[in-house]
Amino acid sequence: MTIFNVFTLMGGIAMFLYGMDLMGKALEQTAGSKLQGILSTMTSSPIRGLLLGMAVTAVIQSSGATTVMAVGFVNSGLMELHQAISVIMGANVGTTVTGWLLSLSGLEGDNFITQMMNPNAWSPILGFIGIWMYMIGKDRKRGVGKILLGFAILMAGMNTMSHAMSPLADEPWFMDLFLSFKNPILGVIAGAVLTAVLQSSSASVGILQALTSTGAVTYSAAVPIIMGQNIGTTVTALISSAGANKNAKRTAFVHLYFNVIGTILFLCGFYGLNALIQFSFFNETANTFGIAIVHTVFNVVTTAILLPFNRLLEKLAILTVPDSPADKKQE
Repeated sequence: MTIFNVFTLMGGIAMFLYGMDLMGKALEQTAGSKLQGILSTMTSSPIRGLLLGMAVTAVIQSSGATTVMAVGFVNSGLMELHQAISVIMGANVGTTVTGWLLSLSGLEGDNFITQMMNPNAWSPILGFIGIWMYMIGKDRKRGVGKILLGFAILMAGMNTMSHAMSPLADEPWFMDLFLSFKNPILGVIAGAVLTAVLQSSSASVGILQALTSTGAVTYSAAVPIIMGQNIGTTVTALISSAGANKNAKRTAFVHLYFNVIGTILFLCGFYGLNALIQFSFFNETANTFGIAIVHTVFNVVTTAILLPFNRLLEKLAILTVPDSPADKKQE
């Protein structure tokens, strides 16, 4: 791998992050206040809040953005803390959509249908349509154009990263690096740090999917990294709660505790089962579909386990950010 591959990789990451940011912001702007109105009112039950968080995150392609919106609504008094908890859980499930979209780029085949299912085949056309709508359209059409353009840039960045990292398959040190991530603790830390820096679990999952092209990423290394990515994404909400009221801070801590507790439970269950039955795929080379599956299974399983305990998460957050004596007197 040469210095020019590094330059190409940096450019690919820049395109990927910019495309994701452009698409997410354009979706939010196009939907306008409708998203915010729905998010603040349709949370009367945990299940409805869960479904709402999933839907909004799947649309705007960012669990961080949904969580930050929830923190903002709690801070403004438009949403109660217990309502925000189910929305946050739904956001974690909704963010898996990005991984599935990116995994389609791994489809291979000679027939027309298979080739057209691969986003690499039609994302350039979407980019062309998008820039055309953006340049000659007005208001809503410009917004739709930015969405299409953002997706095309995202996919171009994904391809650029994959091509830039492919020479790493022949580098012994890179293989050794990923072998070290088989240690769950190191893998979790690596995933958390990467996501905290990028401020996006979707982006870090996409980078991990691109890394699968090197052949160095096994499921034994990928699983703890994905767990860490879910912890790292909580940094966005924690930062957004700085200077906010106590309930908003508690909302951010609920997001942190949900992912930390979920990671501990999932890792204990996963490695416990592997010790008993020896998963056949454990040491196999991961692919983009496999990464999407692991990411989805983690978020769905942890949400299913922890949703009934949303009130306990609320109490834990209140213990972390307790009321002051003055607040208790006002009550």
